Amino acid sequence: MNGKKKSVAEASTFVVNNMLGKVIIYAILCAGVVIVFAPLFIVINVSLKSNSEYMMKGVYSLPENILNIQNYVRAFIEGKFLTGFLNTGILVLVSVPLAILLGTMVAYTLSRFDFKLKRIILLAFLIPTFIPGMTVTIATFQIIKALGVYNSIMAGVILYIGTDIMQIYIFVQFINQIPMALDESARIDGASRLCTYFRIILPQLKPAIATAVILKILGIYNDFFTPYMYMPKIKTAATGLYSFSGDKLAEWPLMSAAIILVAVPTIIIYVFLQKYIISGVTDGAVK
Repeated sequence: MNGKKKSVAEASTFVVNNMLGKVIIYAILCAGVVIVFAPLFIVINVSLKSNSEYMMKGVYSLPENILNIQNYVRAFIEGKFLTGFLNTGILVLVSVPLAILLGTMVAYTLSRFDFKLKRIILLAFLIPTFIPGMTVTIATFQIIKALGVYNSIMAGVILYIGTDIMQIYIFVQFINQIPMALDESARIDGASRLCTYFRIILPQLKPAIATAVILKILGIYNDFFTPYMYMPKIKTAATGLYSFSGDKLAEWPLMSAAIILVAVPTIIIYVFLQKYIISGVTDGAVK
């Protein structure tokens, strides 16, 4: 009897502790969600108010008219977001395919080829990741100026097609899992290295390419420094927000509407494609 009572007491304690643990976990998760989404909801709330309403009632009161889109229309026109979105789209459509092509070729070379300077070249890709980008701004600016592409969209294209170590790492991890027997079979059939890359390696990299494409698109879309520094006359989605600084800084509803206009495409891309980002990175790391 004592044994049964003891087992029942232990089971009850386990259930209570398990339930308490779940409650704590869900409370932490809910707090995290609130912390993450609260700024977004506040910005949306402010964007639906008129400037006078915002000054009178403050940030946290609900707008009188939740269908008030006047700030969005005004922000879209004054910020020239149509031009900004078009220029950003051009940068993405030109830069991303070239960056992916170069990145996969570099990864293919580092994974499949053996040569004396292989370690040095790999180190050359790693070293810039530890150098702050601001330290090479002057040198980069001089190169862009010497190429004659300053203040043109080509400046952004040239800078964005540079591959980064994150992409190369993901591609190398995937290529390492492709059996060498496929390469050997292709060479026996008379295929060149370039033919093997396009017909065997590249099709196998679709998950990694999808991840790299999404990350690259988000990086270009959210980048403010490159357009502002190297092509200040070219309006992009990120630099469109700069139109609301200075004398318009006091109009927080207008600024909030502009922020939402810029943020919406990023949110949509991430919500629908997040599984490719997570799976691509985790698959490459696990493999």
